[in-house]
This record gives sequence, structure tokens and C-alpha cells, in this order.
Amino acid sequence: MSSTIETTAPSSAARVAPGPDNGSPTYAELAAKYRPAFESIAAGAAGRETDRVLLHEQIGELAAAGFGAARVPREFGGDGATAVQLFRLLIELAAAESNLAQALRSHIAFVEGRLYANDAEWLRRVGEGQILGNAWTETGAVTVGGVGTTIEPDGGNFRVNGTKYYTTGSLYADWIQTGARTADGRDIIALVRADAPGVTIHDDWDGFGQRLTASGTAVFENVAVPASDILVETEQAPYATGVYQLIHVATLAGITQRVVRDVSEAVRERTRVFSHGNGVRPSEDIQIQQIVGEIAAQAFAAEAATLRVAELLQEAFDLRPGIRTDGTAATASDAAPPAAGASAFEEAVLQVEFGSSQAQIVVTDLAQRASSSLFDALGASATQSELQLDRHWRNARVISSHNPVVYKSRVVGDWKINGSVPEFVWRSGTA
Repeated sequence: MSSTIETTAPSSAARVAPGPDNGSPTYAELAAKYRPAFESIAAGAAGRETDRVLLHEQIGELAAAGFGAARVPREFGGDGATAVQLFRLLIELAAAESNLAQALRSHIAFVEGRLYANDAEWLRRVGEGQILGNAWTETGAVTVGGVGTTIEPDGGNFRVNGTKYYTTGSLYADWIQTGARTADGRDIIALVRADAPGVTIHDDWDGFGQRLTASGTAVFENVAVPASDILVETEQAPYATGVYQLIHVATLAGITQRVVRDVSEAVRERTRVFSHGNGVRPSEDIQIQQIVGEIAAQAFAAEAATLRVAELLQEAFDLRPGIRTDGTAATASDAAPPAAGASAFEEAVLQVEFGSSQAQIVVTDLAQRASSSLFDALGASATQSELQLDRHWRNARVISSHNPVVYKSRVVGDWKINGSVPEFVWRSGTA
């Protein structure tokens, strides 16, 4: 391949039909495969938080089990899970360790994009256990939408230079998705080996929550990238932003599930009561029961909202151009999709994007209320540092700060009232 960056349509031979046609497993089968790892990971979560132990071992355990390839078709080494199955699994993982669910966010979104693009080569790599992180965001005086990281031709390949922050999961990854801009202003995704010469990743994320996501700084100094590991940003799935946000929503849903588990167990084991309480044990106190019941309902609603958007994602995936109405791959002899089919796909994309926004608005509130209310059920003894029960609220609050929900509320309202459709890619910087 030359150093000219081009977009090419994938061949029909690389077409991947929707999940059900690839022999999707049942959820019970997937859960049986991954729950042992989830349970092992959950057992040490509080201790890792206390001692700030990074998650290299746990990422390795998940990769070895095949979790990173859950959505990858079986022909490429994955499970062939549907979108709904994947997000059910992700909620379970987030309940075990929410840092892991967020650390894998860019990996999960990348796989979804490669499924859309019918990229057999990268699906095969992921099926072999490769994990991807990200390097998208730049801080400092960069303007909104600006990209200071550069990519330049170097013979038949390229060189990348720049500094990124919020590089979630990259410290644990084999590859880093790196956003860069060409001299003529085109946005490129360079898939950079994490161990390539010139790549430095700093564990300098100092947020009060999601402390173990490795969301620090990545520096690229004249890093060589083969032309075969370059993607053009415009080739991303049109619902990519919705997928990224849905992963946050699923992580919040998982946090609420962990809150239910922790508060129920703690109340069950307590023996001390207040003189003005309503039972001889906290577990018999009707007001405490009410608090736990409300937290459980919040967790239930958070999961339901997440999985509804996952259904919308699967519907959009099944309608993507190049797939026949019977779910099989299109071939060169097939006629172009009718206009009505294209319209249905475009509407499905909007449903994913606005669905994830609406879920974010609701689940953000549910997760923060649940992770705060647990202290109403448990009292001051629950605030001991060794228990790390405050991590649930801290983690939920930090995740909820991404793509501020107040703007999502306005965007959804404008859509409902005026039919306005914004640019879905969220960017930050100076005005």
C-alpha cells in the first residue's frame, strides 16, 4: 500500500452477516463462560481500590477467556454474541469491577466499528485476543475540533507525533487507536502498537473516581505506523458515538447492580440497631427494607434502559448497507439497496444515538442516587475507608461527567420539539 491515504470499500467476501446467522450462543452459555472470571475479579475490587493496584492481571484474564471477542463472529475466533448479549455481559463485568468496563470502552467500540465495516483482518486479530485502547483527546489550548497530533508519510508508511490525554485502557492494551490529522486536514485513525518505539504511556490519571482505568497521558514521538494499520475516520460506523455513550451507560448500570449486592449483604449481616428504628435487626427494619428496595428498582431500571438501547444498536446493525433482508451478506450481483432500506437504516442510526442520550440522562441520575442511598441504609460504619463503598458513588460521578448530561437533555429536547439532528461526535477545546 502506498503512503497515500485512501478509502476503499470492503469486498463482499469480507461481509459479516448479523449475529443470529453466525450461530449466536445463548446468554446462559455466555454467562457460564465468563462469570468465573467476573467473580474472581469482583473478589479483589475493594482491595485494589485501596492499594491502587492496576488491572493488568484482570485484563489478561478477560482476554484469555475471550471476552474481548464476544461480539466477533465465530468464524474469526469470537462468540458471535448479539449486541444485547454483549451489553448484558458488560453490565455484569461493571458490577464486578467498573474500572474494567471503562478500560475496555474503546476496544468494544472499535470491534463494533469493524463489524460495521466488515473488516475481516481486524476481526481476526481481535478473535486472537488482541486488546485495543485509545488516544483521542487533547488538552490545553487546542480549539474545539482541533487535532494537534500529526500523521505524515514516510516512504510507504507513516509517522505519528503528538500527545493525548484520557487515554483510557491504553496502558493495558496491545494496540492504541490514535486520532491524528494529515497536513491537508483529514482525520485519520492510526492503529499503533502499544510497545512500538516512541510510544510512552503515563499512568497520571488523578480523578477521584475510576482510578484504575489507566486514563492518563500517551506520547507519540515519531512513531512508525504501517500503511495497513491506518483507518480513515469517516469510515467509522455512523452510530459510533451512540456506542461509546452506551458503554458508559452500561458501566453505570453495573455500578448500581454492585450497590444492590453490597447494601443487601451489609444489611443482612448487621446486628446493631438504632433506638428509634423499626426492628430487632436492621434486616427486619421496614424503612431499611424500603431503601434497599428502591435501590434495587433503580438498578433494574438502569439495566432495562441500557438493554433497550442495545436492542436499537442490533436493529441498526442488521439494517446496515450491504446486508440482504434475509440477514445474509450481499454479493456483487445484488442490486443496490432500495431507497426505503437506506431510509430505514438512517432512522435506526438516529434511534441509537438519541436512545443512548436518553438512557444517559436517566441512568446518570439512577446510579448516583443508588450509590448515595446505600449509606442511608448502613449508617456511619459504612464509611470506613477499608470497605471502599464510597467508590461506587465516586465512580458513577466521574463516568457521568463525560459528555455532560445537561447538553444531552437539550439535544434530545430540540430533537423532540423541532426535529433537529446535531453532529453526534462530541468534541472539546477552546472556543
